[in-house]
Amino acid sequence: MFKHIPAAVAALAILFTHMVVIAEDIDGITEHPMIERYPGQVIAWQHIENYQPYKVAVGPVTGYRSITDWIETEGRVTRTFYKYEGEDRTYAEVYKNYLDALEAEGFEILGEGMSADRKGPAIGSRQWMEVTFIANPATKPGAVGTMFSGTSSSGGAGAIVAKKERAAGTAYVVVYVEQHSKNYIGTLVDIVEVESAETGLVVVDAEALGSDIKEYGRVVLDGIVFDFDKATLQPQSKAALDAIAGYLNANPDKSFYVVGHTDSTGIFAYNSKLSSDRALAVADVLKRQYGVASDRLEPHGVGPLVPVFANDSDAGRDRNRRVELVER
Repeated sequence: MFKHIPAAVAALAILFTHMVVIAEDIDGITEHPMIERYPGQVIAWQHIENYQPYKVAVGPVTGYRSITDWIETEGRVTRTFYKYEGEDRTYAEVYKNYLDALEAEGFEILGEGMSADRKGPAIGSRQWMEVTFIANPATKPGAVGTMFSGTSSSGGAGAIVAKKERAAGTAYVVVYVEQHSKNYIGTLVDIVEVESAETGLVVVDAEALGSDIKEYGRVVLDGIVFDFDKATLQPQSKAALDAIAGYLNANPDKSFYVVGHTDSTGIFAYNSKLSSDRALAVADVLKRQYGVASDRLEPHGVGPLVPVFANDSDAGRDRNRRVELVER
């Protein structure tokens, strides 16, 4: 009987090795090319917003849940959470790897720090992370929750805040690393691509379309531009229309409402008609020029009834004037 034990042990070892090797990223993930992951990490969560505010903390905690030094920006935000499971690495090694990689790629390090006991106000401490996570909450549930909630058995933590000026515009990268348990290191990498958003040239792409529709059932069609107070599409809308048509043609089983929105300036009846006309214009060009079937797009206008920001500022009114795809 005992002569069979070595073979059984060998079989278990092979099975265990196979289980480790096949650990892989969650489905539907496209890793951002700006920074490479630490070897052995697996993507356990990701959330992409084509356009949203983000507060980059560049100073320590200065009071109760307070940081004085922030860079307030907005743009395309890609948040990716990685897990490393095993006792052969520490959070400090992962942290150093990301720091070296960012410096090698020409990033300016705006702030960085590690805290073995997570105490204190400095960048990288647990207290600092808690304040930054309140300012930039994870609106999509998943594995990243382990980092946002912390744990009593957690080890050390660290963070790196970096910036790079690129031809495509300014980019910020914030890397959060924590030793969640003895054999579990979590890393959240937030990438904020700013310039196109600040210059009004944000264009929705197929990746963001699919992500928002899957998560929220709708997506704002950034990059759709009309003549002032009219429903005439400007030529610069072509890039966005190309991306929208590409997504629609790649997902022929999906149908949508095309919904126009306006700000609250002016008469309600006028805004309601303008929003309807703009929704119709988008649906019409997608049908005529891109071959999208007529029964897949149903245009409607809701005028100023569904604002996403207050209408008491130019920026708020600009964000409220939009066209969305809403899944039917």
